[in-house]
Amino acid sequence: MSSSQGHPQRWLILGVICLAQLTVLLDNTVLNVAIPSLTRELHAATADIQWMINAYSLVQSGLLLTAGSAADRYGRKKLLVAGLALFGAGSLAAGLAHTTGQLIAARAGMGVGGALLVTTTLAVVMQIFTPEQQPKAIGIWAAVNSLGFAAGPLIGGFLLNHFWWGSVFLVNLPVAALGLAAVLALVPESRGPRGDRPDLLGALLSTIGTTALVYAIISGPTHGWTAPRVLFSAAVAVVVLALFGYWESRIPHPMLDLGFFRDRRFTGAVAGAVLVMFGMGGALFLFTQHLQFVLGYGPLEAGLRTAPLALTVVALNFTGVATRWTARLGTPGAVLLGMVLMAGGLVAIATLAVHGYPGTLLGLLLIGVGTAIASPAMAHAIMSSIPPAKAGVGAAVNGTLAEFGNGLGVAVLGAVLNARFAALIPVAASSLPAALAAAHGEGERRNVLDAFSSGLQTSQLVGASAVVLGGVLAAVLLHRAQREDARTESDAVAA
Repeated sequence: MSSSQGHPQRWLILGVICLAQLTVLLDNTVLNVAIPSLTRELHAATADIQWMINAYSLVQSGLLLTAGSAADRYGRKKLLVAGLALFGAGSLAAGLAHTTGQLIAARAGMGVGGALLVTTTLAVVMQIFTPEQQPKAIGIWAAVNSLGFAAGPLIGGFLLNHFWWGSVFLVNLPVAALGLAAVLALVPESRGPRGDRPDLLGALLSTIGTTALVYAIISGPTHGWTAPRVLFSAAVAVVVLALFGYWESRIPHPMLDLGFFRDRRFTGAVAGAVLVMFGMGGALFLFTQHLQFVLGYGPLEAGLRTAPLALTVVALNFTGVATRWTARLGTPGAVLLGMVLMAGGLVAIATLAVHGYPGTLLGLLLIGVGTAIASPAMAHAIMSSIPPAKAGVGAAVNGTLAEFGNGLGVAVLGAVLNARFAALIPVAASSLPAALAAAHGEGERRNVLDAFSSGLQTSQLVGASAVVLGGVLAAVLLHRAQREDARTESDAVAA
């Protein structure tokens, strides 16, 4: 293919890649809608439900760096095909499961496929598009993430209204099959140099360390941050990830080159990505609770009311509007503007949601516009600061940060909510449903709901602060990186 024009079928290939990406994203959001049905029909306990959700995210997040490194070494097309096949097989096993144990095992298998898909899709985008076209292509790729967020609850609600719970997994099969056929026919193979020795110890350490870290984050709110299992998992994560960093700095061909972190463009985008996912992931998780617990909407109704956020992102990225704004503002300006708009949307939801849906809609639209501008700009900054031969590892870093920031946001902002709620309702037991069950009369119920709303508001304001902090930090570092690049170019010209 011509390096000056990109792959001749690049836009069609992008559609195939987005289809593969959408398969993973739909599964994450569809499952949340199916939880009541799974609890009832499989007689699943709370711990079973947690593992149905966590088995997937733990396996996927733990394997991302290893999957990205393997894709760079052995071929991104091969790993994309393997990811779709594993994800489809796991979906079939999940849909036909008769026990909670079988379903948890199937979800873990789907996590392996998900890790391969998350790392290879973005890496392939970087290979088939020219540097000038990459921002728009990444914008479309990022818009699919938002489309999955919006469509999951709607598709899940529709399926559960007409079919049994297994349909939410079996719906992945035709999408995975179509994606598999299209990848085999259209996507070109690409890989990095084959001279590197496989970093097997690095792969093992990164898998153990990342899995332990994510487990500590997602189990902390449930079992308590001082519970032995949480403290042990956190200690394992710290020790193993420290060993991983030491090992990667000592070997000639590391899986993750720690020199990337000396690049201000990379570290700026990394810092922004973590903080934006912290604020957004946590605040939107809390927002769905507000819609269902406080306002009384069902899952399908709640999904419809959050859809404007995702539809705004899709509209601005598919039409190229967000890319043009980024080109006009520059990456640092686009990241800062986008994250200030996101924070403004969170503040609007926190302060105006109590007055009805119009205030909430304003907040969702602001978040959608901000996400459409900032997220692709940060993803492109991360990927363009990494050598093309390491594109899979770059995509893995991007995916790991998203998982880490999202999990940390849900855990920390959830803890803020619970602390505020418990302070206002000392007899609140352990949750909103328990507090409502213990309430006597409509007046006490109203007090409980008001206390929960106050906790949600505080949490969303904390999330907004994190997003603004991420925007300022990322913009400053990206601006300094651009200034250094310009100085280096002028010195080269002068020489």
